[in-house]
Amino acid sequence: MRFLELPWLDFSIAATLIGALWVSLVREPYRAARMGLVFTGIAFVFAFLAWLGYYVGVEADSISRSSLEPYIFGREVLVLDELSAPLVPAVALLHFLTALATPRNKMRRFSNSWSLASEAIRLAMFSCKASWLLVGLLAICTVPPYFELKNRVRPTRVYVLHMGLFVGLMVAGWTGVAASAGRSAPPTWATVLLMAAILVRCGTVPAHCWVTDWFEHTSFGIAMLFVTPLAGVYAAVRLVLPIAPDWVLQSIGLASLVTAVYAAGMAVIQRDCRRLFANLFLSHASLVLVGLELHTEMSLTGSLCLWFSVILSLGGFGLTIRAMEARFGRLSLAEYQGLYQHSPALAVCFLLTGLACVGFPGTLGFISTELLVDSAVEVSPYVGIAVVSAAALNGIAVVRAYLLIFTGARHHSTVLLGIGDRERFAVLTFSALILGGGFFPQPGVSTRHRAAATILAERRKWSALSAPDSAAMPDGRTELVPALPATMPVAAATGIAR
Repeated sequence: MRFLELPWLDFSIAATLIGALWVSLVREPYRAARMGLVFTGIAFVFAFLAWLGYYVGVEADSISRSSLEPYIFGREVLVLDELSAPLVPAVALLHFLTALATPRNKMRRFSNSWSLASEAIRLAMFSCKASWLLVGLLAICTVPPYFELKNRVRPTRVYVLHMGLFVGLMVAGWTGVAASAGRSAPPTWATVLLMAAILVRCGTVPAHCWVTDWFEHTSFGIAMLFVTPLAGVYAAVRLVLPIAPDWVLQSIGLASLVTAVYAAGMAVIQRDCRRLFANLFLSHASLVLVGLELHTEMSLTGSLCLWFSVILSLGGFGLTIRAMEARFGRLSLAEYQGLYQHSPALAVCFLLTGLACVGFPGTLGFISTELLVDSAVEVSPYVGIAVVSAAALNGIAVVRAYLLIFTGARHHSTVLLGIGDRERFAVLTFSALILGGGFFPQPGVSTRHRAAATILAERRKWSALSAPDSAAMPDGRTELVPALPATMPVAAATGIAR
């Protein structure tokens, strides 16, 4: 067996599980932080090798990559495909850089054992294709944050109510889908319950208050790791998008569109930096769902690209805010702070990662935003205007926060407040990925386009059950979803890059 054909995905999950157990036995916080960093680094290396093996270690025309046989969990349960291949190393990298950038004064509050346990669940979840196992992992993923709140002696009622509602709706909805057993279209009530579960998990209005409450009461690192990977979007792609009728997707899209604009507007007027980040997350998660609702190859490609961009850009943005909080405490947006002279590197990273979130030219988010806006305008000019308005408001919020934190009256301090080497490495890594993806977008867009085509093909199979009398294609398929030419997203990205 070749080196890249080893079960690196299973090794990565096993490393985080072993690390969580090992670190939980260590009582000294600084030693636990060092051990946690080692295990998250090992998990990232294994996840990167799994990604590399998927794209390089096998023949390009082997869609299933059946030569990559996981030995622990089984090939059809946890396995990389076109959708999950970039997400798994991105999640592992996010955990590793968060642990790396944790300053000494926050090591006592950042739980490395719970972070490793959560990482194991997320790595398994983002590589899971078995529906019931995915439902179980999504439910289990809500447990570590509860204990994080309990350990910090913070209120848990809002979080428990929303996550309990999410799990209940998801389990009930998928029970109805599973009852049809693929012999007929899923019942309407089941798809409605799944739709409601996704909207709750993604923080769609009016079920959005748990996100701001979560950021208010937990450590910023744990809060960021829980929301930034967009687990609710993954659940929507795997469980809802293939089987849901058009009106369900349109309902998700309408609610998400309202949330995107509303959260972006709220971000503009925030007086606390954590709440700013929470509203930016809500707006971007909703924009990703809007792209899924349009379910064309162009919109779905843009949505998947935006999803990956959000993980990197919001991850880097969150780590920059976390580094600032370690030096100055909770950041207020009520008055000018004048912190640029103390932390110019953090100021640059703050502006770069923040603008990458809103699709500034030359960043990773630019191509994805362009694809999403173009596809939204083709569907309806009003949808396109709403998407552009949300992006514009988010941009205003980021620039406003930068001016309030880093400009204005000078902040006087006798303590050296510059960026540390580990924090510098973390934020510069995110910055390099953001700029590299912006200047060389074609490889990323191509992989997301193939994933979009695979998802739409799966949706056509399910749609054939509910509309057996639809017009048949010459090869016997049932064409229910309009498909754009296969090269259109890639060609569009190339034109934009030029």
